[in-house]
Amino acid sequence: MPAEEALERLVGLQAQAPVPPYFGLWTRLAGFRPAELAGLLTERRAVRIALMRGTVHLVTAADCRRLRPCLQPFMERSLATTFGKELDGLDPAEVAAAGRALLERSPLTVGDLSAALRETWPDRSAAALGNVVRNLLPVVQTPPRGVWGRSGRTTYATAEDWLGAPLDAEPDLDSLVLRYLAAFGPATVRDVQAWSGLTRLRAVIERLRPRLVSFRDEEGRELWDLPGAPRPDAGTPAPVRYLAPYDNAILSHADRTRIIGDQHRRAIATRNGLIPGTILVDGFVAGMWRIDGAGGATTLDVQLFHPVSGHRRVELEEEGERLLLFAADGVAGCELRIADA
Repeated sequence: MPAEEALERLVGLQAQAPVPPYFGLWTRLAGFRPAELAGLLTERRAVRIALMRGTVHLVTAADCRRLRPCLQPFMERSLATTFGKELDGLDPAEVAAAGRALLERSPLTVGDLSAALRETWPDRSAAALGNVVRNLLPVVQTPPRGVWGRSGRTTYATAEDWLGAPLDAEPDLDSLVLRYLAAFGPATVRDVQAWSGLTRLRAVIERLRPRLVSFRDEEGRELWDLPGAPRPDAGTPAPVRYLAPYDNAILSHADRTRIIGDQHRRAIATRNGLIPGTILVDGFVAGMWRIDGAGGATTLDVQLFHPVSGHRRVELEEEGERLLLFAADGVAGCELRIADA
């Protein structure tokens, strides 16, 4: 399918860093090329914006308008939790209004926006003022940031100005939950809440019950799914896949043991919240990968958590070579290095 359709099928892609969404689509779509996603960004058909759990996602323009109103309660709660002390005695709505006025004149880098706000509130930290705007206003990160092969500082514009259209007037939580299940079901209520950052979604699930099917997992928890969603037989072969850093498949459930064991989850955890690229073997995380383009040569380093042999080893190597060709845009001088457990 086209990249734009895939973005909507997945309800966006995690995009804390500029490049991972390209790998996320490469591993899912046949024949995907970076120019397709880059074009969506430069043509304003896709944007980077803080959404689920307050993290930056790359979504279509239509989803930006649909999703941000649904996630606004989390954005406001997150602001109060993280910067409550620094904002004590300050009216966040007033800061947001000032930020909107500044951004309506022209897009601004985070630093320039914060500096301009500090002219009015010099006793407040730049980080706190900048995050008021990020959390209370639907601000998108404008290109060239996020465009393959280019770089740029994080620069904000309001979604309404950048897209030339208003956000949806009312949040549609029913649609949000249904789309989550279409992408990630079967799932529990806790899974939906962990993915979105929202709370009290059980009432939404109960309202949707007539439109859903339910199951029980090994622990007796109720899982929900769409009636026509694909649920392959347990014996269906799962091919080797290289998942992107921050990939949705790793981060979209409260119970992540469906795809990564607790010991391996600890292995990929970092203090600053970075999630490396991971490798799926038989549908479960079996290692990590990292690409280094220093010195004019592209190197793919794979660290396995357990031995992989036989035809799975062949798949691992062949898929790694494909990833190298994609990452290096076909340039010669690539090297695949696999470190066994």
